[in-house]
Amino acid sequence: MPVVLALAFSPLTSAQTTAPPAGSVAPAGQAAPVLNLPPDTTARAGWQLVRTIRLDQPGAASLDRRGNLYLTDRQNNLRQFGPDGQALNTYSPPLPGHVMQVEAWNTAKVLVFYDDRQQVLVLDRFLSPISELALATYLDGQARVVTLAPDDRYWLLNESDLTLRQFDVTQKRFTITTPLDLLIGRSRPDFRFLREYQNNLYLVDRLGGVYVFDNLGNYRKKLPLPGLTYVGFRGDELYYLAADGLRFFDLYKLTERQVALPTAGVQQVLVGDEYIYLLLTTGVQVYKMPGK
Repeated sequence: MPVVLALAFSPLTSAQTTAPPAGSVAPAGQAAPVLNLPPDTTARAGWQLVRTIRLDQPGAASLDRRGNLYLTDRQNNLRQFGPDGQALNTYSPPLPGHVMQVEAWNTAKVLVFYDDRQQVLVLDRFLSPISELALATYLDGQARVVTLAPDDRYWLLNESDLTLRQFDVTQKRFTITTPLDLLIGRSRPDFRFLREYQNNLYLVDRLGGVYVFDNLGNYRKKLPLPGLTYVGFRGDELYYLAADGLRFFDLYKLTERQVALPTAGVQQVLVGDEYIYLLLTTGVQVYKMPGK
C-alpha cells in the first residue's frame, strides 16, 4: 500500500499565532517569517524507483508543464526525457558554451542561457531552435541569470550594476529596471536562479536567500532560505533541497514541511505531478511520486 506524503500540520503555538498574515511583506532588512512543521518521516517507504538515467555530472535542469525533463550533460548538450525518464530528444549546440540555466516552464518554449557567451536560445518542445538573443547587443554589463516571462519578455539580473531588468524582444529595448543595491546592502550576492511564477518573480541568492518581486519588478519580500542554488514550484508551494531532505514552503500560508529522501548524495530535486527526479553526480533517479 503506497504511503501518501504527510500534509498534517501541528497546532500553532502562541508565538506562531502572532506571525504576520500571508499577505504581509517583510521590509528589505528583514525576512518573511516561516513556520516550521514536523518532518514527514514515513514518506521514505513510499518511494518507488522507476528508472535510472546514466549521465556523468548532469548540469542545469528543468521540467515543463507536461512533466518532461530537460537536462544538460558535461558537453552542454540539452537532453529531453519523458515524465518516466525515457529519452526523447537531444539538442547539440553548433558553438561551445556553458549552460547556466534551462527554463522549460513556458507552455511551448524552452529557454537556454549560455552565460559565457551571453546568449539566450529559445527552442520549441521538440528542441528545434526558434530564436536567439545576443544580450551583449543590448545590455551594458553581464547577465547572471535569465528567465522567460509568460508574455515572452525576458527577465534578467545584470550582475555588473546589480539591477533586475525586463527586456521586450519585440521592441528590442529594456522596459523595466529595478536597482537592487539598497536591498542587498554591503553583502556580496551570488545569484543562481530566476523564475516568474504566479505573478511573482523569484531571484535566488545563494548567500542571502530568495528575493521576491511582483511581475512589474517591484520588491515585495525576502524569504530566509540561504544556501540555495535552485528552487522549484508545485501548486502553491516552493520546494528546495535541504540538508535534511526535500522541503516544501507554502507561498501563502508561510509554512514549511519536510520529506525525507530515499538516497544520499542528491545534488538537485525536481518535482512533477507524478514523478520526482533526484539528480546525482552519476545521473538521475526517477521515482514515482509517493501516493500516486
